[in-house]
Amino acid sequence: MLTLIFSFVLLITNTDSALNNNNNMKFELIKLPYAADALEPVISKQTIELHHGKHLQGYVNNLNNLIQETEFENADLETIVKKSNGTIFNNAGQVLNHNLYFTQFSPNGGGQPSGKLAAAIDAEWGSFENFKKEFENAGTGLFGAGWVWLAEDENGKLSIVKEANGGNPLTKGLKPVLGFDVWEHAYYLDYQNRRADHLKELWKIIDWEIVGNRY
Repeated sequence: MLTLIFSFVLLITNTDSALNNNNNMKFELIKLPYAADALEPVISKQTIELHHGKHLQGYVNNLNNLIQETEFENADLETIVKKSNGTIFNNAGQVLNHNLYFTQFSPNGGGQPSGKLAAAIDAEWGSFENFKKEFENAGTGLFGAGWVWLAEDENGKLSIVKEANGGNPLTKGLKPVLGFDVWEHAYYLDYQNRRADHLKELWKIIDWEIVGNRY
């Protein structure tokens, strides 16, 4: 818990510093399509404010600073993720990951996917319930910090992909469709060390129309 608190303090400090030093904001913090308290009790207002307003803002500011006077200065976000490495990749990956993450939720979410996405899930895992179990197992089984993704290949075939740190399926030639953040800052204030409980609750706020449109 002390480590988590220290990471919050460090991130806030870095965010403020980046804001003071960055006069060329190519990328901007995405605006949430819902109020900060709209996803409660699945995700609390406090977690949203810290996760979106501090953590993601920090990644955005860092990325803007890092790409200045580099080959990525005028590149779009997906290109940076595909072609960069090191610190630039870490921050670009986290910006893209979080953009996908926060925009896949809705206070009116839940239920099940429909249409082509539902058919593709059934084809791969037999049922939506089987898919959810496999997805949750992948998320709980990922060691340390990272992401678990539902991704598709160029033929529309789905797979579950585990990525460490700021990784994204784009680097494997896949398209991210749905992503769960398993960094501690995504759930610790609300669920402490119960990552599995957090992952189970997230299904209640998934906007399947948004996710289906990505497929």
